[in-house]
Amino acid sequence: MINAVIYSRVSSESERQDTQRQTTELKQYASRMGYNIVEVYEEKVSGFKKNELRPIFSKMLEDIKTNEIDKVLVWELSRIGRSVLNSLQNIQILHDLKVGIYIKNFNLETLNDDKTPNNLSMFMVQILFAVASMESKMTLSRLQSGYRNHIKKYGSKSVGRKKGNTDSDDTILERHSDVVKLIKRNISIRNIAAITNKSTNTILKVKKLL
Repeated sequence: MINAVIYSRVSSESERQDTQRQTTELKQYASRMGYNIVEVYEEKVSGFKKNELRPIFSKMLEDIKTNEIDKVLVWELSRIGRSVLNSLQNIQILHDLKVGIYIKNFNLETLNDDKTPNNLSMFMVQILFAVASMESKMTLSRLQSGYRNHIKKYGSKSVGRKKGNTDSDDTILERHSDVVKLIKRNISIRNIAAITNKSTNTILKVKKLL
């Protein structure tokens, strides 16, 4: 019997996301494969956080060290780490423990049945991580360029609410219409801050008003 655990994560910056879909699909896969699910780890934390700031992920690693676990099931590559390097490091940590990772959206197994690294899968993992990182940087660059063009055309708005300001919610949303548009496009808080050069507190206030 193969013992497996499930790790599901969503960004804490996206309140509309939850781990239910990831966990449900991974449980269904485990059932089809006849795996014994030992534990389900669900976490709501930004993928940019270090391992030590992801308490559920850290607990999973500690539990794996003291239990006979064969596989970690994850929904997609981005669940594993905050960067290409960090993700590969986490994969190596698990491989050192003879624990493989199943990545559902690409149907990849990082270890063979004999616990040796699956070289083809690992090659694909590195390529996919690199492509994802490149796409993320390109998207951010395009958004920043579009924002700069918007500022040149329409002018900049003041950031935040001055002390004692009693502007209505509608006025605040209008002032930060650029933030509103990016929030509605499901851009992360971190990226909106980088694009608009506004504080995360301002962005969170706008998001709360929405």
